[in-house]
Amino acid sequence: MEGRVPEPASVTARPTRARYLVLCFIIAVYFITYVDRVLLSVAEPFIEKSFGFSTITMGWVLFSYSIAYALFQIPGGWFGDKVGPRLALTCVVIWWSVFTALTSLTWSAASMAVCLFLIGMGEAGAFPIANRALSRWMLPSERAIAQGATHAGSRLGSALTPVMVVALVGATLLSWRLPFLLFAVIGVVWALLWYRFYRNSPAEHRLVNAAERDRIKSALGFRDGVKRQVPWKQILSNPQMWLLSAMYFCYAYDIGAFLSWFPKYLNAARGVDLKQMGFYASLPFLAGLLGDVTGGVVSDALVKRTSNLRFARRIVSITGFWISAATVLCAAWAADPMVSLAWFAVALFALELTVGVSWAVTLDVGGEFAGSVSAVMNTMGNIGAAMAVAVTARLASTWGWESAFAVIAALAAIAGGLTFTIDASRRFYRDDLVA
Repeated sequence: MEGRVPEPASVTARPTRARYLVLCFIIAVYFITYVDRVLLSVAEPFIEKSFGFSTITMGWVLFSYSIAYALFQIPGGWFGDKVGPRLALTCVVIWWSVFTALTSLTWSAASMAVCLFLIGMGEAGAFPIANRALSRWMLPSERAIAQGATHAGSRLGSALTPVMVVALVGATLLSWRLPFLLFAVIGVVWALLWYRFYRNSPAEHRLVNAAERDRIKSALGFRDGVKRQVPWKQILSNPQMWLLSAMYFCYAYDIGAFLSWFPKYLNAARGVDLKQMGFYASLPFLAGLLGDVTGGVVSDALVKRTSNLRFARRIVSITGFWISAATVLCAAWAADPMVSLAWFAVALFALELTVGVSWAVTLDVGGEFAGSVSAVMNTMGNIGAAMAVAVTARLASTWGWESAFAVIAALAAIAGGLTFTIDASRRFYRDDLVA
């Protein structure tokens, strides 16, 4: 029946819960990814001061990361579907960790732009591959909670990075360079542990008993051991794919603007000095972390209560986008900096209600090809994020920060409207037509 979620077969033995350990690894890599990503924006005022870059120059340096991140989403998702998440995620994390370390050795805008482009190339594969990893392990009724938890990991990275970077910069003669070296090491350690622990199928993992394996298999209906071609023609010709991608374009533009420019905004427009910036910049992202978890919990609870997947995904996203649109405007025009910060926290909480649901939808509609479906969605999203880096810098420099936040609010409102058109209960391909 349309909108209904398949129930797993009952089992007599108590199932193990190895899938939750897999989820913990994915949460950790989302955290690491966003530590590295937010590191760039938090270090930006220190880099500007060190090299004498203008805001426009720094905007183009950051744009090199964002455009690579956008361009390599689909290749990254394809790589994960082709070789499996175990090897693919190991490779991309080591790749970007190496170039994160090399960023600490850059000496000019051009050299930094090259390193950031190569970091973005590697990080582009992280979310689609991680999504592919979860698609073989998590039950349908756990998807939004799982995606909310993983994105909470990313927002925890966003929240803690400003505090960590400002503390490290203030405690070392190496200035902004030391954090890049330290976080690169963390990435390599995670990659080695992941390769040792993860398996591409629950049936291959020694910690999974027959009860958990059967529960996952009956719920997901995947064919273990059967490799099938990604049905690109069906996926790309489905109008729902592009509606989902357009919605995520709007979301990613908004969060990309915050990730790239919020610390700078606090310093330039609100008069927060660099020593205090780390603390204040982290507060809205902590609110976003709560939004990630809340959105996933509420959506999956609605799935269980109503058995209506379409409604459970839509209602959370629509609510989040429209509240965010209204409160961003309140924040931008508030005269008191602390009142503004409080409104921004509400805006990011509401915006982040939507992200776990969006990625849960890619599992709902993508099935075993969730890596490729999420890569298409995230490609469009990160085109939006790349545009946000350059456009926000231009708007803020020419017409002031209020104009930049007006664009953010408008896109959140549009995203809420697009969500009405997305049906999570329908796969983007016909299973009988997949070779």
